[in-house]
Amino acid sequence: MSANLFSPISLRGLTLANRIVVAPMCQYSAVDGVATDWHMIHCGQLALSGAGLAFIEATGVEPRGRISPGCVGLWDDETEVALKRVVDACHLHGVTPLGIQLGHAGRKASAYAPQGGGGPLTAEDGAWETLGPSAIAFDDGWHTPKAMDRADMDAVITAFVDAAKRSARIGFVAAELHCAHGYLLSSFLSPIANRRNDAYGGDIQGRMKFPLEVFEATRAVWPEDRPLGVRMNGVDWDDRGLTIDDAIAFSKALEPLGCDFFDISGGGNSAQVRPDLGPGYQASHAAAVEAATGVPTMAVGMIRDPKLADSLIKDGNVSMVALARGLLYEPKWPWRAAFELGVEPPMPAQHGRGFPTKWRHAFPELMEANK
Repeated sequence: MSANLFSPISLRGLTLANRIVVAPMCQYSAVDGVATDWHMIHCGQLALSGAGLAFIEATGVEPRGRISPGCVGLWDDETEVALKRVVDACHLHGVTPLGIQLGHAGRKASAYAPQGGGGPLTAEDGAWETLGPSAIAFDDGWHTPKAMDRADMDAVITAFVDAAKRSARIGFVAAELHCAHGYLLSSFLSPIANRRNDAYGGDIQGRMKFPLEVFEATRAVWPEDRPLGVRMNGVDWDDRGLTIDDAIAFSKALEPLGCDFFDISGGGNSAQVRPDLGPGYQASHAAAVEAATGVPTMAVGMIRDPKLADSLIKDGNVSMVALARGLLYEPKWPWRAAFELGVEPPMPAQHGRGFPTKWRHAFPELMEANK
């Protein structure tokens, strides 16, 4: 069978064993930004999955950049030491290397975790000041963010740079900036949230100016041999918002700055609109970005059929696929995909006996069906 999904791909000095990427998944289980034993268990599971690369959850570059009080951060020695403990163990015992997503929640910060109901924190529960391109709340009842001035922008850039340096010391093999889902950098890109009348607003050339400044400053301190990419919206799924043409313009501006990959998602700038969901529903946006830039791009969004994932690579639409919730449900999804496509995934020796080809007599029907 075809196994394009399990062909290697190189991003700068990093070669992934296959094209499966674990997308970042917030766990809302940190304490004051500090990773806990939960992250050791969760990330350890991802490190054993057999995917080519796994990103840990969106990591706040400063305390006010967290989505919720339970979000992981990376802004001081304590948060760095805690994450290094997790990464060291995963790289020592796992087969899937770890990357990090650096982000700032912007106007969607200071919120309850989903398991706590979501929505904006009350003052009694520790709400903090939020930031945005304009003083426009995400939705009714949400905090009105402070419209960022130059000092705020410089402080956020410094926070991204410091977090990138810490990420490199920790040993993450790749990093991506979170420019999707309506968080700070995404909100600058979207006309729904960005109503500025200075050089950082207006058309897409102005709206992408600050995210480009953040990326350029981060790339300058990120190790030359390690890939740095961007997760961004292909569209906002709202006619008032960012379009695929805007996304392509942003991606074309990032490429000469040293952006090594794109991770195309969508939505989150509007609380009013939800897309129609279906297998691979955002893949066409990823394909458009890769076709326009030639930069390796990953598709994400209900890609849980191994044959669909493989066909996206085989047909040249995208270079990688990313899964998130599908791997919460089925942590060894790369094993199933490999078996159905007739190959073997990376696997730790301690788990190898569990792969069907290692005990063929127990699965005669499966073996016959997957010849």
